[in-house]
Amino acid sequence: MIITRSPLRISLGGGGTDLPSYYRDHGGFLIAAAIDKYVYITVMRPFIQKIILKYSKFEDVQTVEEVSHPIIREAIKMLDFKTPQLEITTLADIPAGTGLGSSGSFTTALLKALYAHRRRLLHASELAELACEIEIERLNEPVGKQDQYIAAYGGVTCFNFHPNGQVEAWPLQASIETLFALEDNLLLFFTGFSRSAGSILKDQQQRTQQNDAVMLENLHYIKDLGLRSKDALENGDLIQFGELMHEHWEHKKKRSPGMSNSQINDWYELGRANGAIGGKLVGAGGGGFLMFYAEDKKHLRHAMMQAGLEEVRFRFDFEGTKVVFQ
Repeated sequence: MIITRSPLRISLGGGGTDLPSYYRDHGGFLIAAAIDKYVYITVMRPFIQKIILKYSKFEDVQTVEEVSHPIIREAIKMLDFKTPQLEITTLADIPAGTGLGSSGSFTTALLKALYAHRRRLLHASELAELACEIEIERLNEPVGKQDQYIAAYGGVTCFNFHPNGQVEAWPLQASIETLFALEDNLLLFFTGFSRSAGSILKDQQQRTQQNDAVMLENLHYIKDLGLRSKDALENGDLIQFGELMHEHWEHKKKRSPGMSNSQINDWYELGRANGAIGGKLVGAGGGGFLMFYAEDKKHLRHAMMQAGLEEVRFRFDFEGTKVVFQ
């Protein structure tokens, strides 16, 4: 048996500029952090020639072409299993559709497990690029490269997305004290809304490809906010970082009518009135987790609890996608 795990993520600035529709013309930049909430994949070799899949559904098929799960099907094809004998099971700490990049984490964990099954090693950059090939090129999903790359690398990491498709990654150059304070003062609350990022990201993709001036201006501004957030964190100015989160959210809401709703806006204002310096919805928007930066955490936690939102506590993950048992 092989078991792999891949971390989920939070975005700290510049999210949305990692979509090919934007970075191929303008280049993208963002900061993301892997967190200690994981997607797990187990791969076993059954005694008979078949493919058995256990996720939210159960599949028991004879050939790769019969596999319904698109990512699993394409991953098996990518490794060119001639006579598949595979049993794949997936588990997750947090369900899909909550804005924490679970699809990218799933794909990297799956590829890591299948390559380990074949006794082949993958560098983080290679793993991330293969995951992007499956989701973006083979399946034509309107997603960016952030989720796959931060899942593969882990840590609190900066990414440049170059027009030629290359991705440059390096650790945020913040002090240990700043990283500890950032970790302590970022709080995640589940809104209760799950959603597919596809419709929101598809709208962004189409409008960017059409050179929609409003969309492009918004994304240019978000990229600049990402760079300013990097500077604030590296200078240890967490108050400014929190204020930039608020500025980011105000601009992110303008990107798509499905980005937020009246209930989420009310919760956000409640958080701001109870100690949060800034915050935003993590991921494409429309639901999932509200993330706040707050130094007065007691009042914020109490207000959110009274509003019925559950907090998910986390720490940063610095290991990325890895084999945990083989």
